[in-house]
Amino acid sequence: MIVILGILARVKSVVKMGSFRGHALPGSFFCFMGLWWSTKYILKYACKKYKRTCYLGSKALFHRIDILEGIIIIAMALSGMTWEQFVPGGPYLTLYDYKEGQWNQLLEWQHCTMYFFFGLLGVTIILCYMSRSLPVSLAKLMMSNAFFVEAFIFYNHTHGRDMLDIYVHQLLVLIIAVTGLLTFIDFMKSNIILELLQPSFILLQGTWFWQIGFVLYPPNGGPAWEPTDHDNIMFVTICFCWHYAFSLIVSGLNYVFVTWLVKFKLKRFCPSEIGLLKNAEREQELEEEM
Repeated sequence: MIVILGILARVKSVVKMGSFRGHALPGSFFCFMGLWWSTKYILKYACKKYKRTCYLGSKALFHRIDILEGIIIIAMALSGMTWEQFVPGGPYLTLYDYKEGQWNQLLEWQHCTMYFFFGLLGVTIILCYMSRSLPVSLAKLMMSNAFFVEAFIFYNHTHGRDMLDIYVHQLLVLIIAVTGLLTFIDFMKSNIILELLQPSFILLQGTWFWQIGFVLYPPNGGPAWEPTDHDNIMFVTICFCWHYAFSLIVSGLNYVFVTWLVKFKLKRFCPSEIGLLKNAEREQELEEEM
């Protein structure tokens, strides 16, 4: 009987503390959105850069892309909230358990709050591009707000946890805070460097969510990492730098691919004007230097 009670207590604690899937789901969302935003910003920049030689993209096309983006973000947010609430053992929209006299699975409610603010971001993106009365930059402000709220939530997410658990989440908070700061600066003064750097940190956040899942909840059923081993802390630090390098490399390769694709389309559909391409590039570089 004591053994059974111990097993039940352990299962309950695992449900409350999290799971591999609970980290893989937001990790997949942020990886996808990091690549999405990276591709979109690069494509906008490339089309703007070469617009003097060939009109590759229209504002109406990018507006439709932005509206689609808002719909995707809302769908992801709703999926995340549904998962957190209605997964077996979830809170099922019950915030306070009056029978037990205690709060009900607040970690899941924290995750839902995070998804909710990103859902607001999706709604804001759609409204900004459907209503002329709202400034387009409001979407960037709402994005930075969503990241700051996420950082605040995860900063207060690990009370009473083991050292390794706290450390990997501290690194996550660092990523989120930097992403929110970059987004806010970009809202104040739009800059292509910030627009290209921001998605790399969003991609880093996604891959780090996956890494946290592997560290704290190994999916293959193997033993969890020793939470008090200093060597594990040192390796996680190195691993974090590898993730950062990976996100930068992916963003760089994406930039090379998208700009090459734009030039390829330029040569294919505007062959009569391709001779002006180099002059346009030089003029663009001079403008950027000034």
